[in-house]
Amino acid sequence: MAMRPSQSDYDVIIAGGGPAGLACALSFARAGWKVCVIESQSEEQLARPAFDGREIALTHHSRHWLEEAGVWQFIPPYAVCPLEVARIETGEAGGPPLLFSSSAGSEKGGALGYLVANHLIRQALYQRVRENGQITLRTGAAVRHFRTTQAEAIVTLTDGDIIRSRLLVAADGRFSKLRTEAGIGAIIHDFGTDVMVCRVQHEKPHENVALQWFDENQTIALLPVSDESQTARLSSLVLTLPSAEIARLKAADPVAFSAEVTERTHERLGTLELLSARVTYPLKAVFAHRFHARRFVLIGDAAVGMHPITAHGFNLGLKGQETLVRALAQGSGDPGDRRCLEAFSWQHRKDTLPLFAATNMIAATYTRDEMPFLLARRIGLRIADRLTPFKKAVTHMLMDPAG
Repeated sequence: MAMRPSQSDYDVIIAGGGPAGLACALSFARAGWKVCVIESQSEEQLARPAFDGREIALTHHSRHWLEEAGVWQFIPPYAVCPLEVARIETGEAGGPPLLFSSSAGSEKGGALGYLVANHLIRQALYQRVRENGQITLRTGAAVRHFRTTQAEAIVTLTDGDIIRSRLLVAADGRFSKLRTEAGIGAIIHDFGTDVMVCRVQHEKPHENVALQWFDENQTIALLPVSDESQTARLSSLVLTLPSAEIARLKAADPVAFSAEVTERTHERLGTLELLSARVTYPLKAVFAHRFHARRFVLIGDAAVGMHPITAHGFNLGLKGQETLVRALAQGSGDPGDRRCLEAFSWQHRKDTLPLFAATNMIAATYTRDEMPFLLARRIGLRIADRLTPFKKAVTHMLMDPAG
């Protein structure tokens, strides 16, 4: 690997200390590069991230990467919930559900995936990053602006410091400020709804089944969650509604909220009781026009911000940074090598664009309640449930086996 230019402080600067940014830092460090992560949150916030409502459906490939990177050991075993079955339904009278399980696909036995709280993954990544001597973590500051030359990226921080690297990685989310500053546009699909996520306790056990329910006037997901009690009576409720309805439910008294969501779920798991904060997000999908510029590259949601319907956003982000570091490691030894960045961009676009387009189409079909859409999704589920090759292909995608 080529020697670092003397004027650069680091090989790579990563703007953003979320899961994608921290994972990318570990990958670069494992490849032998000196890395600096810039994060506006404090060290305390990174060390003890707040509950954000999101449960991540990890594929087998993602779990394998976390194990190989030394991250998995920091996730409490009790907090890992194996996903045995994914159940998709539409409406009250939409016919039989579409079921996916590992035994229905080409993979025999085992779980479809593993549900883990996002804040626990972030905490585990931070702990592993803190152990790595190749990674410098600068908290309490953000990138104010940057410029690039043929040789390096020059980054000015909000605390006034100026640092240099041979590559700047933007991992600052789907509304990336750095993407805009780099002059890279993006497709932004606004679905006109908001998502609320929270944890609920229920009377009936979830049996490690994830339910995605496209009901009329609402979309509901109930994702199984594990905790220290191991009662199987804890789930993550994901509710998609127009923004005004989400705002009303977020402000509702906890008792009234619990009663309403119990009614909305038709008591599928019995009476629901709110156990956590209610966290809301605007539902927007993002796909950048380009993934790189001179000595600059996008990863995670800054590159591709998926609709949560597939629960695959985190997995795609993790694979994206793997693809980036692998492409650069095969190059000249310069992490800003233009040809390697182009190779990464081509591969990542190939990996994500078909799924991004298909997801948006499915989301549009399954969240609109006009009769043609209702009829299409009811017929679609019945046909899909009978297509064994289709179910095998989707199951393989959901599991994404390691290796």
